[in-house]
Amino acid sequence: MENERNIEEFEKLLNLKKLSDAKKILKEMNEVDMAEFIQELPEDKLIQAFRLLPKGLASDVFVNMDEDVQKNLITSLTKSEATSIIEDMFTDDAADLFDEMPAVMVTKLLSGVSKETRSQINRLLKYPDNSAGSLMAMEYIHLKKGLTIKESIERIRNQKDDFVSYDSCFVTDKERTLLGYVTVKDLLINDPNTMIDDIMQECEHKVNTLTDQEDVATIFKDYDYSTLPVVDMEDRLVGIITIDDIVDIMEAETTEDIEKMAAITPSDKTYMKTGVFETWKKRIPWLLLLMISATFTGQIITHFEGALASYVILTAFIPMLMDSGGNAGSQASVSVIRSLSLDEIEYKDTIKVLWKEFRVAILCGITLAAANFVKLYYIDNVGFRIAGVVCLTLIVTIIIAKLIGSSLPILANKIGFDPAVMASPFITTLVDATSLIIYFRFASLLLGI
Repeated sequence: MENERNIEEFEKLLNLKKLSDAKKILKEMNEVDMAEFIQELPEDKLIQAFRLLPKGLASDVFVNMDEDVQKNLITSLTKSEATSIIEDMFTDDAADLFDEMPAVMVTKLLSGVSKETRSQINRLLKYPDNSAGSLMAMEYIHLKKGLTIKESIERIRNQKDDFVSYDSCFVTDKERTLLGYVTVKDLLINDPNTMIDDIMQECEHKVNTLTDQEDVATIFKDYDYSTLPVVDMEDRLVGIITIDDIVDIMEAETTEDIEKMAAITPSDKTYMKTGVFETWKKRIPWLLLLMISATFTGQIITHFEGALASYVILTAFIPMLMDSGGNAGSQASVSVIRSLSLDEIEYKDTIKVLWKEFRVAILCGITLAAANFVKLYYIDNVGFRIAGVVCLTLIVTIIIAKLIGSSLPILANKIGFDPAVMASPFITTLVDATSLIIYFRFASLLLGI
């Protein structure tokens, strides 16, 4: 509510040409809040507000805006304004901006920047999507072997570029081969005449430009890094990846897994920015596939039409059995998929996982069957044999559902498929058909139909 009032007041000041007063409102915010505030303005006012920002601050605000706003804004600015923004951006942010833009527009925008900046951005754009090379920034502290601490500090001061991180200073030889790193703390607490070779630490982890972003994120998570060096095939230092990029990756990967588990084709756009037709295209293939696979359930029911005609009461318990089995399978699959993504389990652990889920299924199945038997026999008065059919089916269904739900993601991961694809929808459909077959087999045995 307060933000809406500020926006209304800000728009009024712009309309009255009271630009100095409008600037005062912006000065009270940091660059993140400023980006959020400006992009809430109408398009004509957004450009006007952005031009009020000082040159050094404009690029910081720009990188914190939504992608769509960035693209619309950068193409609406004059060539000199756009060039200034691009030159002030870190290369990884600039590459992200241009990644989804038409080639003609990218060429036009890059034509005004320096040859060095253009070369760096084009280089990043050539790396495969979701690779370490596409994520890395080229603005990092780079020191040569053989320097003293005093010379190193002087070199850092003389380098005109801003750095994406000041945590680590990476050391290379004349061929730019990565040798190790020193921290800023190392440079400050040691004698100025000490050689950096003597205080340099080995880089325990580094990634290649083609390393998948999920593997990069795992290294950051496991070892609590804030910065990680990126090398090429010849082990030459070419860039660094910082923790802020990893946070974005983890959010994107989690969103993708959730969408796959719900049988939705993943999208790079947010929910509100995805059109109705585009949302339909993402969902309908899976719905069609699951609908067709679910017809097997109908065929099973049709096959046992005679049994249902003899004991119509059996029909009433079909939804409960199918839902219970589907839910049990989903519980197991989600737990296993999560463990796979965290590298807690591997294919070699399949037997251990199945044995654990089998024991859990026994306990869950007996508990549910006992509760269900009380309801069926004493409340619903369905008779001992029918209650027995339902409860025995429930126990076996829970066991099979747990085993299917835990094994399919592991198998999918082993053969190279995304385990998330083997989540709720597929498992539920498979368990539904299985539970019905079990149900009617028990009915045939115990009821003689």
